[in-house]
Amino acid sequence: MKLKKLLGNALSSNAAFVILLLLQILFLTMAVFSLGERFVFVYFALIVLDIVLIVYITNKNEPISYRVAWIIIISIFPILGGVSYLFLKMTQQFPKSLDIRNQERTKELLLQDSSVMAELGRKCPDSLNLARYVNDYGLYPVYRSCYAEYFPIGEEQFERLLSEIEKAEKFVFLEFFIITDGYMFGKISELLIRKAKSGVDVRLMYDGIGTGMLNSVKPFRNLEKNGVKCKVFNPFRPMISSVQNNRDHRKIVIIDGHTAFNGGTNLADEYINRKERFGHWKDTAVMISGQAVWNYTVMFLQLWENTDISEVLRFQPVIPRSMQIVAPNGFIQPFSDSPLDEEPVGKRVYLELINNAREYVCITTPYLILDEEMINALGFAAKKGVDVRIITPHIPDKWYVHMIAWNNYAILSSMGVRIYEYTPGFIHAKTCVADGRTAVVGTINFDYRSFYLHFECGTVLYECPVISDIIKDFEKTAAVSHLVTVEECNERSLTKKIAGAILNMFAPLL
Repeated sequence: MKLKKLLGNALSSNAAFVILLLLQILFLTMAVFSLGERFVFVYFALIVLDIVLIVYITNKNEPISYRVAWIIIISIFPILGGVSYLFLKMTQQFPKSLDIRNQERTKELLLQDSSVMAELGRKCPDSLNLARYVNDYGLYPVYRSCYAEYFPIGEEQFERLLSEIEKAEKFVFLEFFIITDGYMFGKISELLIRKAKSGVDVRLMYDGIGTGMLNSVKPFRNLEKNGVKCKVFNPFRPMISSVQNNRDHRKIVIIDGHTAFNGGTNLADEYINRKERFGHWKDTAVMISGQAVWNYTVMFLQLWENTDISEVLRFQPVIPRSMQIVAPNGFIQPFSDSPLDEEPVGKRVYLELINNAREYVCITTPYLILDEEMINALGFAAKKGVDVRIITPHIPDKWYVHMIAWNNYAILSSMGVRIYEYTPGFIHAKTCVADGRTAVVGTINFDYRSFYLHFECGTVLYECPVISDIIKDFEKTAAVSHLVTVEECNERSLTKKIAGAILNMFAPLL
């Protein structure tokens, strides 16, 4: 069993990515050394190049932790570091599916209703600036809420998902980071095939690395053979470029344009606890209905590369009267975050909730890899007297990520932030609630990849009744979690502390 796991890790898409990258960089380095007597001149030229690169990187408009990581690598490995940086930047050729213009073309389809924004300003004045930001820079408007339902566990979401897809009459769009053959995918596949045969437009998009090279293509071929349109987003390719880092981490299901699901749950059996990997798996999601679903429909079609305006408009539904405005259900603003526009919308949304909180902030995240800006925001909120609580996994899926998290535990705990580890196993939920008035549920982890590298999405809820359900679930989860103390952080072995500190320096590159 251990040998099988070892082989699986060695042959995984992530391992293949790293191996191919190292082989290509090694080839370039060997080519430099093979110059013989002329090597000394090339070496000094590379040193000068490294100095130029360090000055260039220092002045780039990129996250400081990312710049520092590269400066350290270039300083320690003057040949390998500089060559690696240039290699990655020179091979940064975005395929059509990652074209930022797709979002620009559909901008006219996502126009903000000024009366809704004005009403939000009257009823939720503290949230007005956040809604404006997401509309202006994320390009997604805010809507009056009709209905939102929260699922505290993947099993509940899955059952509801099946029943809602069963009702589909026109189209079903599904987008996932990970799909693994098993019970969950089998049940979904049976339903999708049946719906496709009845004339429903069914489309399934999945990530080329997240779903993995080891997964059989047979289930997808079977779906296509039976009328389901399948698409691989940014397929894994042997020739490495930094574009391979830009994964589709979103999880979205849209039904007939009036109902949508969004959260952390992928299509794999561990997400509904039919397969145990890291103890009990806890995930969360929301289902929304009404006009706000249009944001999700458009963002799905952007990555599907269907940006012909008339074609997109075919999927704009007439919302049934039963799903139209029923006050006072608050406001909903679904949004996506792209790594191509240099605007970290997901991170900014989290920061706004943290910075504006007056009483408490409750966060769940599977990964806690934070930069200086986020650490300072969480710490300052705690120092102001805000009750800042974060729940992370007790059983990690990646040992090195857990080690980095503990490095941040020590810093945050000393500043008054309360960190909990979910004792039953692995918490994969990505939620953030501030003062019971504003909340985000989605796919965005508190780590560098989600903030800067991946395509992500989330649902911002303003003054919605469902927020109270999220808070109740957080309290129940905290009750079965272990509160990490400052003493525990201090008592860790020196080896673990040093390893965590070193890994933390290179966290943006992991």
